[in-house]
Amino acid sequence: MCRTASFSCYRIGKETRQATRAISTTSRRELSLFFFLQGKAPNEIHAILIETLGENAPSSATIKNWVAQFKRGDFSICDAPRPGRHKTFITPEIIEQIYELNLEDCRISTKSIAEQLCISREWVGSLSYEDLDMRKLSAQ
Repeated sequence: MCRTASFSCYRIGKETRQATRAISTTSRRELSLFFFLQGKAPNEIHAILIETLGENAPSSATIKNWVAQFKRGDFSICDAPRPGRHKTFITPEIIEQIYELNLEDCRISTKSIAEQLCISREWVGSLSYEDLDMRKLSAQ
C-alpha cells in the first residue's frame, strides 16, 4: 500500500548509478519529500536528484508540482486514483457475448465483434485466446 512520510534516505554514490535505473516514481517522490522537509527549494531538489539519479531524475516541473502538493499539506507519495473506466473493464457478460457470437458464426471477424460490443479489437482477440481458449485454424 501507500506510505506517507515514513522513510529513510541516503545519497546514492557515483558507483551505484547503474542501480538507479529501476527506482520507482514513488521513491523519487519520497526523495523529493525528504529534501522538502529539509527546507530545500524545488530547484535545489531538482539539482540534487539530477546529480544522484542522472537521466532518471524527474523533470523540474514535476518536482515543482510535488513541492506545491507538499506545501498544501498532502504528504502522500503515491499517485491518487484517477476517475473513469478501468483499463481492463471486462465483465463475464462480455466474455459470454463473444462466445455466443463465435458460436453463431464461426467465420465472424474480430473487427465485427468489436464493433457490435463497442470494445477494441485487441481486447476481443485477447479474450478469445486467453479466456475462451479459442484459436484461429487455417484450412489447407
